[in-house]
Amino acid sequence: MSIKDNINKLRMEIPEGVELLAVSKTKPIEDLEEAYQSGIRDFGENKVQELLNKVEHFHNDVRWHLIGQLQSNKVKYLVDKVYLIHSLSSIKLLNEIERVFGKANKVAKTLIQINIGREESKSGILEEELSEIIDAVEKCHNVLVKGIMVIIPKGDDESNREYFKKTKRIFEYLKKRDYKNINMEILSMGMTQDFKIAIEEGSTLVRVGQGVFGKRNYNVGGEK
Repeated sequence: MSIKDNINKLRMEIPEGVELLAVSKTKPIEDLEEAYQSGIRDFGENKVQELLNKVEHFHNDVRWHLIGQLQSNKVKYLVDKVYLIHSLSSIKLLNEIERVFGKANKVAKTLIQINIGREESKSGILEEELSEIIDAVEKCHNVLVKGIMVIIPKGDDESNREYFKKTKRIFEYLKKRDYKNINMEILSMGMTQDFKIAIEEGSTLVRVGQGVFGKRNYNVGGEK
């Protein structure tokens, strides 16, 4: 199937009110252009350098999402380039985003990444660390938290659903509370293999790469 066919199929599967983020990491501009011509305006990248290269050579009305792990020394490259940072995963990173975006008199929109499966191989804060990072966000002037992002452990449909349910409970708990810099609007969970279950459990944004572009070419792009 072509990229256009894939997108049309996804649009039939993804209900109104759930955003499709096309994960374009490692994909060439030609593939992004085909997705763009099919109406996609939100693209997700893992690495800062690849995102910057694509920003420079692609349409100005695209909203770029940084969905990969973000190192503190790369934050400075994202000012005026990124629409949403999905991977706010530590107070150290939060403080650097606040410093860099404050210096530029800009506001960074972010999602708190929770390590819902408590996997050592994945970044993200643990559930018991939430209150600490929320307190730190509330002291910021240049960072807004718009929701939560999770990457769940690999598993079967039943275990996937449990992780999504657990994340949704956290999302709903925070949504009911009154914060200055936190507004729970986006629940970013679900990828190509499990987005249907994620949507059933309340996801408002699904990150789909292979389902849009086909299998990845891992030889494209580099890190800055």
